[in-house]
Amino acid sequence: MRKGHRAGPLFTDLYELTMGACYYAHRVFDTATFSLYLRDVRATRNFFVAAGLEDTLNELADFHFSKEEIQYLNSTGFFQDDFLSYLSELRFSGNIHALPEGTIFFANEPILEVTAPIIEAQLLETFLLNTIGFQTMIASKSARCIHAADGRALIDFSLRRTQGRDAGLKVARSTFISGFAATSNVLAGKIYGIPVSGTMAHSYVSAFKNERDAFFAYFDTFPDNSIFLIDTYDTLEGAKNAAVVAKEMKKRGHALVGVRLDSGDMAALSREVRKILDDAGLLEVRIFASSGFDEFKIEKVLSQGAKIDAFGVGTKVGVSADAPFVDVVYKMVRFKGQDKRKLSPGKITLAGAKQVFRKTDPSGRYIEDIIGLREEKMDEGEPLLEMVMENGRPTRSHPTLQTLRKRFEINFSCLDKKYKSLGTRTTYPVKLSRRLKDLQERVKIQ
Repeated sequence: MRKGHRAGPLFTDLYELTMGACYYAHRVFDTATFSLYLRDVRATRNFFVAAGLEDTLNELADFHFSKEEIQYLNSTGFFQDDFLSYLSELRFSGNIHALPEGTIFFANEPILEVTAPIIEAQLLETFLLNTIGFQTMIASKSARCIHAADGRALIDFSLRRTQGRDAGLKVARSTFISGFAATSNVLAGKIYGIPVSGTMAHSYVSAFKNERDAFFAYFDTFPDNSIFLIDTYDTLEGAKNAAVVAKEMKKRGHALVGVRLDSGDMAALSREVRKILDDAGLLEVRIFASSGFDEFKIEKVLSQGAKIDAFGVGTKVGVSADAPFVDVVYKMVRFKGQDKRKLSPGKITLAGAKQVFRKTDPSGRYIEDIIGLREEKMDEGEPLLEMVMENGRPTRSHPTLQTLRKRFEINFSCLDKKYKSLGTRTTYPVKLSRRLKDLQERVKIQ
């Protein structure tokens, strides 16, 4: 969904509407609170990064059924005229408490809670799970890549492999929140103001008589923004050709930005390419690398002594290849003034509207989180969930992407390194407050 583009209330599963029709027919209009959280932690995910809230608020602020949408629902034969008439006047009127985008959080902590008349709250389920779940999954994956890169720049190259146009846009946005420097996605650059970056393809090099001619032509067109792809034929010969062109560029008052590796033994080749460039007096020319990178491959090549300054990260981040879904759920926790708890084996929920409190040490490093009741106050611990929508209207303007990016940077710097490990399962301490524990016992025996 593009910025400012409405998905609409038909972006949902049919059963949300059929449940809504039953509620309407039986005059069930009471207020409910639903909690959205990640229930299942993948083996290599010690933390998550909240994302997708801006799209959520934009959609809910304009939530309504158009005349065409009502006509379509009528054509299905599922719904009575009085319910369709009710839907034609429906607007979201509830409250939303949520983690700000860029916030680090952990399994079972509410990312977002909706309090609204039950039909309204029910109809949002699919949209919220899709929007928050996908963008959080990508932001979390990209944060791991940022950690592995250890200060080196990362660029989103995923557009050609993401599952559809909307996913490509959201990947660019989510990776930028988590610290990526740029994206190859030009439309995302236009919509979100993300820096765009790109080089050339092997087909471009092949279109010229030889590699050196291809490089000279590119330099002639982009004298101050050239990165040469050097592995079309032979990587080391490509590096030598790039060095020849770069020295000519220097004579003309320009500088080669970098060279890109896209195949072969990245660690060994990058060291040899670095030597070729340095021996030619081109110490400022950076080495970029692409082709199948994610946090695991980045960590591997750097551990092998790679001389790589920046990475193009594509497919494996854009589809979160090692963990291509998160078990994000949306469960009722309060209805008609009574707290509710699901007790299904393996799927037990926490009753009650909630808040998350984060304890830190004097340096700001995270110690533990406590999930408590919404109305609780704690002497220690910063409350993380904020009211972002009241009575169907946003409570504030959207923060800039740079603000979200800075929030992530601060959050990530406060998370102990052991929780950032790529291969070791280390569980961050998340506890329940005494009042929340007592509530679970009371609801259990009701």
